[in-house]
Amino acid sequence: MEGKNKKNIFWFKEISIEDVDLVGGKNASLGEMFSQLTKKGINVPNGFALTTNFYWEFLKANNLNKALKIIFKNFNPKSIKSIQGTGKKCREAIAKGEFPDNLKQEVSKAYLELSSKYGNNTDVAVRSSGVAEDRPNASFAGQFETYLNIKGEKELLKAVKKSIVSTFTDRAIAYREEKKIGQMEFGLSVGVQKMVRSDLASSGVIFTLDTETGFSNVVLINSIWGIGEMIVKGKITPDQFYVFKPTLEQGYKSIIVRNLGRKDRKYIYSKGQGIKEVKIPVNKQNQFSLNDEEVIKLAQWACLIEKHYNKPQDIEWAKDGQTGQLFIVQSRPETIYAPQIGNFYKEYNVKTDKKPLITGIAVGAKIGIGKVKRILDISDISDFKKGDVLVTKMTDPDWVPVMRLASAIITNEGGKTAHAAIVSRELGVPCIVGTKDATKILKDNQIITADCTQGSVGRVFAGNIPFTTKTYNLDKIPNLKTKIMINIGAPDIAFQTSFLPNDGVGLARMEFILAEKIRIHPLALYHFDKIKDKKVKREIAEATLGYTDKKEYFINKLSEGISQIAAAFWPKPVIVRLSDFKTNEYSSLIGGKEFEPEESNPMIGWRGASRYYDEKFKPAFEMECKALKRARDIFGLDNIWPMVPFCRTVDEGEKVIALMKKQGLERGKKGLKIIVMCEIPANVILIEEFLDIFDGMSIGSNDLTQLTLGLDRDSALLSKIGDERNEAVMQSIKKVIKVCLQKKKYVGICGQAPSDFPEFAQFLVQEGIESISLNPDTVIKTIINLAKIKNV
Repeated sequence: MEGKNKKNIFWFKEISIEDVDLVGGKNASLGEMFSQLTKKGINVPNGFALTTNFYWEFLKANNLNKALKIIFKNFNPKSIKSIQGTGKKCREAIAKGEFPDNLKQEVSKAYLELSSKYGNNTDVAVRSSGVAEDRPNASFAGQFETYLNIKGEKELLKAVKKSIVSTFTDRAIAYREEKKIGQMEFGLSVGVQKMVRSDLASSGVIFTLDTETGFSNVVLINSIWGIGEMIVKGKITPDQFYVFKPTLEQGYKSIIVRNLGRKDRKYIYSKGQGIKEVKIPVNKQNQFSLNDEEVIKLAQWACLIEKHYNKPQDIEWAKDGQTGQLFIVQSRPETIYAPQIGNFYKEYNVKTDKKPLITGIAVGAKIGIGKVKRILDISDISDFKKGDVLVTKMTDPDWVPVMRLASAIITNEGGKTAHAAIVSRELGVPCIVGTKDATKILKDNQIITADCTQGSVGRVFAGNIPFTTKTYNLDKIPNLKTKIMINIGAPDIAFQTSFLPNDGVGLARMEFILAEKIRIHPLALYHFDKIKDKKVKREIAEATLGYTDKKEYFINKLSEGISQIAAAFWPKPVIVRLSDFKTNEYSSLIGGKEFEPEESNPMIGWRGASRYYDEKFKPAFEMECKALKRARDIFGLDNIWPMVPFCRTVDEGEKVIALMKKQGLERGKKGLKIIVMCEIPANVILIEEFLDIFDGMSIGSNDLTQLTLGLDRDSALLSKIGDERNEAVMQSIKKVIKVCLQKKKYVGICGQAPSDFPEFAQFLVQEGIESISLNPDTVIKTIINLAKIKNV
C-alpha cells in the first residue's frame, strides 16, 4: 500500500473505489467499473489516472503551495468580486507552472501505451477528478473543465495543465465554500480516457431514481445527439425515458415514458483537436436518439451499477457511431435523495386563482419568491444580490457563484439534466427550466413567485403568492384496518404522491391523460386521413410529430400515462377508470366537434359504457384496450384493474366485458379484475346481477347522490339538497357494501364525501367498506380523523 501511495499514474484496471484519496471520486469509480463490471458485460473505455501525488508534486515543483495560500489570505467568500479576483490570481499563477521532466515522461509513456491499444495518437477525454468530488452530498457537477478529442502527447500535457488550472475556477471556489471544503485541502487527480465517438451517434445521462421526487423504482435516461457536454450546458432539451425497474428485472421491456426532446444542436469533433457546435437537420430533431433495445440495455447496466455500489447513481453514457456500441463513461453517487434521513412528507398549498406568467419544467419541489434579475451575460453576475430570482437563457458551471444566492432560478433553455437543474437541486433552490421566453416576459425588479410544487410543470406568477406548508413524519401516521387508497389523474404527480401512506389507487382518471397529454379526440386520430378541416388536420400533424400511424400516438401516450401511475404504486392495485368524458368534454378536444353530437344534458347522456360498444365509438374504445394491454403485458404492470363507469344495465356490462376480452383483456387471466362504478340507482337495485359479471364495485358517491335525488349537480339553486349524507343515498351505499362483502367482491368509494364529512367516513368504516379512496391533499388528514374512531 505504501508503494501505491507514491505512484503518479494508475491504469483503470489497477484502481478500485477504495482509492478515492489517490485518484478522486470520478477516477475511483471508473477504475472500479473497469475492473469489476466489464466482466458483467458493461462496456467502459480504458484509460489511466494521474494521481493526487502528481498534482501535489506539480504544485511543489513550482512553489505554488505557498503562492496560493498567500492569494487566499484576504479572500471573502461572501463577495462575488472577491471570488472572481481570487480565482483569476490562482489560475494565472498555476498557468505559469511547468511540469518536471519525470512527470512529462510518465504521462507520455502511459499515453503511448493507450495509443498502442486503440491506434496511433488516439483521441482521449481529459477530466479532473477531485478527492472531495462525487461524495454523497457533493457531486461537483460541471465544476471543472473537460477537454475532449485530445490527440498527441503535447496536446495531452496542455489539457492536463488546463485541468489543474480549472481547480480554481470561480465556480469551483464558490462550490467548495458552499460545501465547506478547504480551498488548499482539495487534492486533484486527472483522468485520461479513450473517447467514444458519440459525435457520430448519441450520449447522455442516467439516474437510477426519479430526480424530482427520489422515487427509486425507475431508471431515468436522458439522451441527445452528439457529445454529452451539450446536456450539461443546458442548451437543449434531451429525449427522456423512464424504465420501471421491478418489471425490467422480470424480463419486461418496461419503458413506461418516452418524451421527445428539442434537439436542434449537437457537439461533434473539430478538425484536429476539440469539439464544435453544429445544427441538426429538422428530420433528425424529430427522431429519438436511442431505440428501445438501447434504452433497455442502458437501464439494465444502470441497475447493475446501482447494485454494485448499493446506492443510487448518476451515470454518463455514450454510443460510438463507428461501432454502434454503448459505453458507460462515468458513474457517481446521486447527491440529492441518497443522503436523506427520515421518512417525511411535505405538503404545499398554493393559494391563487391567477394564471401563471410563464411555465416550464419544474426542478425541486419548492417555492421561491423574489425580485427578477435578468442576467444575459456571465460578465454581469457581480450585480446579483442574495434573494434575487436569477432569470437567464441558461446556466453553465461559471454561474454557480450567483446560483447559490438565488431564491429561484428560471431559464429559457434546458431539461431536467441541464446544469441549472442539477446544481439547483443540490443547492436546494427551486428552478424552472425550458421556459423558452422567460428573459423576454419577465422584467427586472418585478416581484415573482416560482412554484415547483405542483408536479412536473413549474409555474411563475406575478407578485408574492401566499402559500402554506406542512411536514408530516410518516412513521408516526397511524395504521388503519380500512384501506386508504388515492384518487389521481395527473401521471406527473404519481411518483411524488406514492410517498403518502396508501394501499394503492382507488381511482386513476383516464380523462386527465386524454385532456392534458393527448389533447386530440381519439376518433380524429383513428380517422386522421378523412378529416376535412385543414386547420385541425395540421394541428394534429404537429402534435403527433414522429408518428406516421396516428392511432399509435394515442395508444402509446395513453399506455405511458396509465403506466406512470401504475408503476408509482406497484405492486398495490391501481384501479383505472375507462374514459368517462361527456359529449361536451370530448367535443372540446382537438378534432372533437366532427365526431360528437350536441346534447342538452351531457351528464346523463352518451357517456361511459354506452359509448364503448357503440359502432361509432368502438374503434376509440379498442385503442383504450390496446393501451391497457400494453401497460399490463409489455410493461408487466399487472396491478392495473380496469373500471367501467356509468354502466346502466347488466347487458351493457356484458357487452363491454366481451369487447375487452376480444382485445386481450380477459377477466381472470393474469389476475385481471374488472370493476364497475356504482353511481346509478340501477347498479344498487340490480347489484347481485352486476356482481355476477364484475369483480367488485367502486361507489361514485357524487353521481349516485345526483341520480338518487334527481339533481343537476351543476345547479347552484339545488346545491343545498345534494349531500351524500342523505338517508336515501346512505341506505343505497349500505346495501352495496353488505352485498359486496357477502359475495367476497371488492367494494370501495372514490368520492370526496369521506374527506369533507368525518361522520360519513365513520359510517363507511362501521359498515365495513374495504377501501376509501381520497384526493392526495386529504389523505393524511382523513387517516388522522379516522384513527379516532374505534375499530378502524
